[in-house]
Amino acid sequence: MSYLLDTHAWLWWLFDDRRLSRRARAVLKDPEHRILVSSASAWEIATKHRLGRLGAAAPLVHDFSGWVSKAGFSELAIHSEHAITAGAWAVEHRDPFDRMLAAQSRIERIALITRDPAFEDFAIETLW
Repeated sequence: MSYLLDTHAWLWWLFDDRRLSRRARAVLKDPEHRILVSSASAWEIATKHRLGRLGAAAPLVHDFSGWVSKAGFSELAIHSEHAITAGAWAVEHRDPFDRMLAAQSRIERIALITRDPAFEDFAIETLW
């Protein structure tokens, strides 16, 4: 089974943060699961790092794909279908990163691993 990581879940996995749920941690550790990290997360991390909100993320900004690979995960690129869906979705949610992750989850038919209740508005499958 495949899963897509929300950016906070990706960061919490990398930094072994206790806020990552047991259920999410179990899914991420299971080698039978294909774990995807969106290019949107690279964009979000780079943006927040530039703004001084993610100081510890410098290594990720410099080698995002390498970190994804080291974790044994795969990167999910943003395609035009994802972008059109994210931009056109009639959901009142202003965060472009969340909109993209929701669109990718819907189009790729994979659950999003997230703690963020805002994704309920998108009617996608989530796991926490």
